[in-house]
Amino acid sequence: MAKIDAFFKLMHEQGASDLHLVSGQPPALRIRGDMERIKYKVLENDELKAMLYEIAPEAKIKQFEETGDIDFGYEIPGVARYRSNFFMQKNGCGAVFRQIPEEIMTAEQLGLPNVISKLASLPRGLVLVTGPTGSGKSTTLAAIIDVANRTRKDHIITVEDPIEFVHQSKGCIVNHREVGIHTKSFSAALRGALREDPDIILVGEMRDLETISLAIEAASTGHLVFGTLHTMSAPKTIDRIIEVFPATEQAQIRSTLSDGIRAVISQSLFKRVDKKALCVALEILIATPAARNLIREGKTHQIPSVIQTGKKYGMILLDDAIMDLYEKGWISADDAYLKANDKAKFRNFIKNPPADFTEA
Repeated sequence: MAKIDAFFKLMHEQGASDLHLVSGQPPALRIRGDMERIKYKVLENDELKAMLYEIAPEAKIKQFEETGDIDFGYEIPGVARYRSNFFMQKNGCGAVFRQIPEEIMTAEQLGLPNVISKLASLPRGLVLVTGPTGSGKSTTLAAIIDVANRTRKDHIITVEDPIEFVHQSKGCIVNHREVGIHTKSFSAALRGALREDPDIILVGEMRDLETISLAIEAASTGHLVFGTLHTMSAPKTIDRIIEVFPATEQAQIRSTLSDGIRAVISQSLFKRVDKKALCVALEILIATPAARNLIREGKTHQIPSVIQTGKKYGMILLDDAIMDLYEKGWISADDAYLKANDKAKFRNFIKNPPADFTEA
């Protein structure tokens, strides 16, 4: 047993999502969104480095010493997997570990609406799950892939950095590929995937033009592609994809994307006030003909209107989803205001509204 495993055991017992180990400071856990110090001595650089190197692959240690940053997956069988990041900082080395439960929660257990599960049965197209870091995008995608794995008889390829949720092959054959270990890059894996007879492709992060271009191409050539972006709403997600491309190609990409897109899910995670738990607010855009037409014509600012009038398809605006959580008594007015897109909608609910410089 590695020395660091004691911290992971504590993390598991406390229900923490993240473990922070930084030279010059005591360890800390993130529990239901808040950072809490562990009663432990200040970590010295040499001691922490030895602890971290005990669990890191040799190739990753070499990369870390050359670049100062690495990501990889670490697993304690029967407990959990951890997305690990090592980094260098002013006082020495540091590391953050995000816990990935060994058991994948179903869409029903997560309380996701039925329209999310239905995305797993799409024959082709592009589905994007977006939101800030730590908003639960990987958990939502894992639940959708789990539905596909249980209900379809297809080939699923996941490309991640690092591998997070591990799906055991059920109705489908599932192959997990990790960037830096099984493939050079997301784009290289996507190019390869098109020759590997996939039906469903999960792209852990669409972070550059080549990866985004290949994902759109795959979705347009008969594959069901799931991907993530760090955007805060459906319109901003569409704009982000278009803006990655040179101006001379944007009109063509709008047309291709409008044909291939199937849904955009933007989510934000909240700490519940009624009990010790977290909940998620979802903005859902389903690519109806009206939505496709707006994308094609570059009128993404009108997408919220399509969402508002598309409730029968399962669509909902993020602010409306946040309002639902607030009215249920699940989240605080302050959190609702902080994470809403239209803050004026929640301003009257908070006791001391801040001066909002964006309204000046």
